[in-house]
Amino acid sequence: MKALGAKSGLSAAVLLTCALFLSACSIGGGGPQERPLESYSAEELYNRAEFELETGDPEEAARLFGEVERLYPYSEWSRRALIMQAFSYHLDRDYEASRGASQRFLITFPADEDAPYAQYLLALSYYDQIDDVGRDQGLTFQALQALREVIETYPDSEYARSSILKFDLAFDHLAQKEMEIGRYYLKRGHFLAAINRFRVVVEDFQTTTQTPEALHRLIESYLSLGMTDEAQTAGAILGANFQSTEWYQDSFELLNGRGLAPEPRSTGWLRAIYRQVIRGEWL
Repeated sequence: MKALGAKSGLSAAVLLTCALFLSACSIGGGGPQERPLESYSAEELYNRAEFELETGDPEEAARLFGEVERLYPYSEWSRRALIMQAFSYHLDRDYEASRGASQRFLITFPADEDAPYAQYLLALSYYDQIDDVGRDQGLTFQALQALREVIETYPDSEYARSSILKFDLAFDHLAQKEMEIGRYYLKRGHFLAAINRFRVVVEDFQTTTQTPEALHRLIESYLSLGMTDEAQTAGAILGANFQSTEWYQDSFELLNGRGLAPEPRSTGWLRAIYRQVIRGEWL
């Protein structure tokens, strides 16, 4: 069973279950009374949960899938219900509950064919909450760890490629956070603090889209401190890897305006980065 999402149409089994459910309601003086859940078979209860999911009530679907697990804990329907409960919770944006159901599935059925999807849902429970650079980045780190688990543990699964793409985006998100803080310090003239942030991007987030700007901001910061060798070396790295970007053009003009050229002159950490660039070991 592939738990890839809600099915596109209502199956005959689902419609039959709903018909049975409606016919099970007796009309009395107090109005319709629902048939007790305990009187449903595992299959009937599962199909009813699936119907709720397909008709737009993931919260109720998750509850009913949970009832399958509770009433028929050792059945095949229970296994299927657990992964669908994790999906339903995620669809309902109850990420903590989705994470809990996914973790239970992985613990109980680690070798199951749906284990890759359970791990993917677990990663999404963190990833889908990354929506603001200004927020605490703990969720981003947790998303990266969970996505890496999908990539490394299930490299041949259909979720590996999507996880790689999301991993790169989450990684870039962390670099954006460092850049945001670095710019804050730079604007306020705290050049050493800014340099420390931009250095993190250049050293630890080299493959992200933030690297060209980080090198440009390093040039700005070093020139403000009169550290021309470091500024020129940052310019050389920028020219070697990102010469076609606007950041290189701005940096070249900035250096040229001081009578300087982008060339490796520093003996510090930037020199080591430049050597990596020359050897082709960087990016």
